[in-house]
Amino acid sequence: MAKKKKPQDRVVLASNRKARHDYHILETFECGVALVGTEIKSLREGKVSITDAFATVDDGEVWLRNLHIPEYSRGSWTNHSPKRTRKLLLHRREIDSIMGKVRDGNRTLIPLQLYLKEGRVKLELGLAQGKQDYDKRQDIKRRTEEREITRELGRRVKGITG
Repeated sequence: MAKKKKPQDRVVLASNRKARHDYHILETFECGVALVGTEIKSLREGKVSITDAFATVDDGEVWLRNLHIPEYSRGSWTNHSPKRTRKLLLHRREIDSIMGKVRDGNRTLIPLQLYLKEGRVKLELGLAQGKQDYDKRQDIKRRTEEREITRELGRRVKGITG
């Protein structure tokens, strides 16, 4: 008897790389996304953009706004609107926690990654606080210093001095 294949843990559909550059990510949450049939088919084709997306808390529910999922290429009149507001699926205590943290300071909810997990679409949502320009410059400086250190260590390991 053949062994069953173990499904991959995550298949990343879209990633928001700019978010970690523009924001301090304080906490992350994994949540489901309520979608219609043609949206999941379009996602499986790999067409999605989360760069402009953000989440809001309205009436005790979390909503994802500006997520662009283009219409399904083989869809008909049942196609969805590309930038419709989508509901995020979280537990009540997580929503209450998020509401309190967003209300306290100038924090926002930013989608970091959209992926398939066991056949379901999941979103990694980050509680973020905006960075100032000097914070961004400090991050760039830190990264270049780390790169130079690893380059120098690599030279020493290889026996090259310089």
